[in-house]
Amino acid sequence: MRHKQVQLQRSLSVPMLLLYGLGNILGAGIYVLVGKVAGAADMQTPLAFLIAMGIAGLTALSYMELSSRFPQSAGSALYTYHAFRSRLLSLGVGLAFVLAGITSASALSHGFAGYLGTIMTVDPLIASIAIIVILTGVTLLGIGQSAMMAVIFTLIEAAGLLLIIVLGLPYLPSVPLEQTVTIDSLATLGGVLTGAFLAFYAFIGFEDMVNVAEETRNPRRTMPLAILGALISATVLYMLIVLVCLAAATPDELAQSNAPLAFALERISSINPAVISVIGMAAALNGIIVQLIMGSRLLYGMAKQGWIPSVFATVEPRRHTPRFSTLIVAGFMLAGVIILPLLSLAKTTSFLALGIFCLVNLSLVIIKRRTPTGKNIIRIPIAIPVLASIVSLGMIIQEIL
Repeated sequence: MRHKQVQLQRSLSVPMLLLYGLGNILGAGIYVLVGKVAGAADMQTPLAFLIAMGIAGLTALSYMELSSRFPQSAGSALYTYHAFRSRLLSLGVGLAFVLAGITSASALSHGFAGYLGTIMTVDPLIASIAIIVILTGVTLLGIGQSAMMAVIFTLIEAAGLLLIIVLGLPYLPSVPLEQTVTIDSLATLGGVLTGAFLAFYAFIGFEDMVNVAEETRNPRRTMPLAILGALISATVLYMLIVLVCLAAATPDELAQSNAPLAFALERISSINPAVISVIGMAAALNGIIVQLIMGSRLLYGMAKQGWIPSVFATVEPRRHTPRFSTLIVAGFMLAGVIILPLLSLAKTTSFLALGIFCLVNLSLVIIKRRTPTGKNIIRIPIAIPVLASIVSLGMIIQEIL
C-alpha cells in the first residue's frame, strides 16, 4: 500500500526559528543542570561554561554552512551522507541523534518534576511521564501550534533569567572574577573539564534547528542567521546567570539543590521562589517539545531518503505532522524517564552529541574539499571544522579517561 505524500508546511520565520532554537538551548542547561556543573567545577563554573560554549560555537559555525548547502530535514545524517556516501553511516548518525534527543528530553522531564516538587507534593516519575504524554499531544497538533508554544515558553524562560539577572546585579561585585578563571592545580583542571563536559549539554540545541529546514521560509538565509543568533543570546544569558548564582550561594549548595535557580532567587530577593520554579518548568517543557519535533522530523527526513521504512515519512493530512514518527520518539522518551536518572541522561546526551559533532565537522571538511564553492552558500574557513573535530574528540577522550 502506498502512502499519500503530504508535504510539511513552511511557516517558520527568522524570529520564530531563533526563539525555537534559543528555547531549546536555554531549557536544557541553566534551569536543570547549572547546579551539577557547579558541583564539578566549583568557583570555576563560568570558565567551564566558556569552554563548553567555545566547543559548541565552532560546531555551530559548521552547521551554518552545512544548512545553507543542504536546507533539508534529516540534518546531520544528510550531511554525513553527502560526505561519506555511506547510507549505513548516515543511518547510524541519524539514529544516534534521535537517541540524543530522546535522552535530552527524558532528562528535562526529570528537571520539570524537580521544579514541580518545590511547589507541590508529587511523585517525580508520574510527573515526568505525564508531561511527555501531554506534550506529545501538543506536537501532533501541527508545527505552527507546537512552534508557537515553544516561542511562548522561550519568552517565559528568558524573562525568568532576566529577572534573576536584574535582581542579582547588585551582588555581582562579591564574585571573585579572577578566581573564576584561575586553574591552580590538576584537580582544578579536571573539575573544570568535567564541568565543561556537563555544561556542553547546556549549549546543544542549535543542531536541532536544521531538522525543521523544510518547515522554514527561505532556509538558506534563515537557518544560519537563527543558529548564530540563538547561540550568542544563550551565551550572554548563561554567563550572567552563572555569576549571579555564585554570588547567591556556594557551589556545593547549588549542586545539592533540585531547583538551583529557585534556590538562588530565594537568597537574593524576597520574591517567592515558586515564581522561578514555574518558569523552570516552562523551560523544561520547551526543551521537551523541541526534542519531540526534532526526533520526529529526523526520522521523517531519513524515511524520505529511503534509509528507514517509508511509514516514518507518513504525514497526517489534516495536521501536516509525521504522526507515526512522533509517537515512536515519545515512546522511547518514556522508556528513558523510567530507566535512567537525570545525570546519566545528561552525560549520555553529551557523549552522543560530541560524537555526532565530530563526524559532522569531518563531513564539512570533505564536502568543502570536494565542492569548495556554490550559489548562496555561507562559507567558513576549513580550519574551523578541522579544529571543531579535534576538540570534540578530545572532550570525549578526556571524559572517558
